[in-house]
Amino acid sequence: MTSVSTPPGLSSIEAVTAALLSVGYISTRQISTAVYLAHHLRKPVLIEGPAGVGKTDLAVSLSRSLQFALLRMQCYEGLDESKALYEWKYGKQLLYTQILKEKINHLIEDADTLQSSFAKLAGFQDLFFSREFLEPRPVLKAMEQSGGSVLLIDEIDKSDEEFEALLLEILSDYQVTVPEIGTISAQVPPLVILTSNNTRELGDALKRRCLHLHIGFPEANREREIVRSRVPEISESLLRQLVAFVQSVRDENIRKLPSISETVDWARTLMLLHADLLDPALVRDTLNVILKRQGDITEVQGKVEQLTAAALAEGQAAG
Repeated sequence: MTSVSTPPGLSSIEAVTAALLSVGYISTRQISTAVYLAHHLRKPVLIEGPAGVGKTDLAVSLSRSLQFALLRMQCYEGLDESKALYEWKYGKQLLYTQILKEKINHLIEDADTLQSSFAKLAGFQDLFFSREFLEPRPVLKAMEQSGGSVLLIDEIDKSDEEFEALLLEILSDYQVTVPEIGTISAQVPPLVILTSNNTRELGDALKRRCLHLHIGFPEANREREIVRSRVPEISESLLRQLVAFVQSVRDENIRKLPSISETVDWARTLMLLHADLLDPALVRDTLNVILKRQGDITEVQGKVEQLTAAALAEGQAAG
């Protein structure tokens, strides 16, 4: 592995927080500490938590703030090494095979025995499985970045256990073994972020190789900071009202709790509708922005008056 100096944005926990803030990501001490340790201990970070709380956005924001290449691999059932690590350029191999067939008489014309003919052709065998014919996929591409990279393995819980096993060598030693070529080690170890929505339990072997980080729904102050960074034109009063409303909705008996991304979407929706405060009619008209199941919408609609009044009180108290 190539030894490189630590980027300024990773020199301390405070530097991580500041770097993320520069691209609009509102970090916490826990998140910044995990990123700092991941770089200096050369360990991946496994981030668990509900969808929409900023797990994927953390990786994207890190790549932007550090000016690292972002290599993203979206996991799914049946994902294998040809999509994650590498595959051979079969079209190019076929083309070279055709060229070899056309030139074969010229290549062996001075060979006086069958054995010597085979010996001459054997020299071309390794060519077809050389680095020139290898097509790198996200994991291998991350290993090859000389300027540093962020490798995002998104929704690892959607992949199979076999794919987890495939990752073990990579996450332990930052290297990929290609049987026909050998071991390819990272020029600069990538900053690896794995995300999980907890749809299945991950294996202990994978977890042992990672730092664990849980990102849950934020408390009100941080959620207001996040929305303000993404929707800077929103008034302080309306910001407090909508965050108070969303926080209250998360206490209701619904299946899909609204995430941070949905809070931001709702703020943008209210700005688009030129709203300056919440009212029950407006909330009912836009409830589908923060709630994505009809059963949840029906559950909350009966409490809109009460929840809106409480949210308005929060905004007025702030004023």
